[in-house]
Amino acid sequence: MTAPAPAGVLYGLIADATVWPLFFPPCVHVEQLDFDGTRERLRMWALAGDRISSWVSHRRLDVGQRRVEFRQELTSAPVESMSGTWTVRPFGDESRVTLEHAFTVAGDAPADVAWVERVTRANSRTQLDRLAWLAERWTRLDDLAATFEDTVRVKAPAELIFDFLHRAADWPEDLADTRPLAVLEDTPGVQVVTLDGRSATGTGAVRISFPSAGRIVHKHTRTSGPLAAYTGEWSVEPDESGVNVTVRHNVLLSDDAAGPGEGAARRVCDELGRAGRRVLAHAARHASGVVRVL
Repeated sequence: MTAPAPAGVLYGLIADATVWPLFFPPCVHVEQLDFDGTRERLRMWALAGDRISSWVSHRRLDVGQRRVEFRQELTSAPVESMSGTWTVRPFGDESRVTLEHAFTVAGDAPADVAWVERVTRANSRTQLDRLAWLAERWTRLDDLAATFEDTVRVKAPAELIFDFLHRAADWPEDLADTRPLAVLEDTPGVQVVTLDGRSATGTGAVRISFPSAGRIVHKHTRTSGPLAAYTGEWSVEPDESGVNVTVRHNVLLSDDAAGPGEGAARRVCDELGRAGRRVLAHAARHASGVVRVL
């Protein structure tokens, strides 16, 4: 793939895997487990066809060669091994990005081999296409990407607040514009959510819960209008005198909302902020009987 951006810019997008959920459609969430500046371990969740797959990857970053090597340490069935390389090279006034994979499949069942090859090709193509889209807009990425959050302080048990946020299918009727139509949790802690599509956040999302850390992260998988991508997080942080409950929004705006101060961008961010604050208020009410925001 060739793209109209400096090689260093493209390498930076590939090297910083923590931004992948917002920038690359197949990637749902990334947790950085270890990093020494050159070598890192990542826990990753991604769309794989109609499944949510998760694995642990080891990566070696070579900024001088603009090369990232990766190898899965803990794979997701039917994959037995998976490795590969990202390489970025200057190419005239553009840059060329190469993504290579090598894999094996447990048992070598033809159907499994075909499925892994099909999903790997599809996800790689989607990643490269989005990288090209980002490259065309690299001078405007600070305007297109935004993060904002709201926090309330509540006197209530943290476990009850987290329980409310986790059980989104049970949210009350007055959260109808935010409450999922359906929640499927085949893997504990990983929820595939169907939404009604009335907002720009679209009709589908994936939520991943980390109960011991008091966190729920999410990615909306089919956005529309001014939202090119949307991810976020709920966090519940108790201390000696109460609980801080935070909702964080990460948005990537489409060309329909490309500039700072544009009406479409402001409206969608306002909509997301209002919806998040309503959920925060209901979580506090659920946990304490009345909303007691400090």
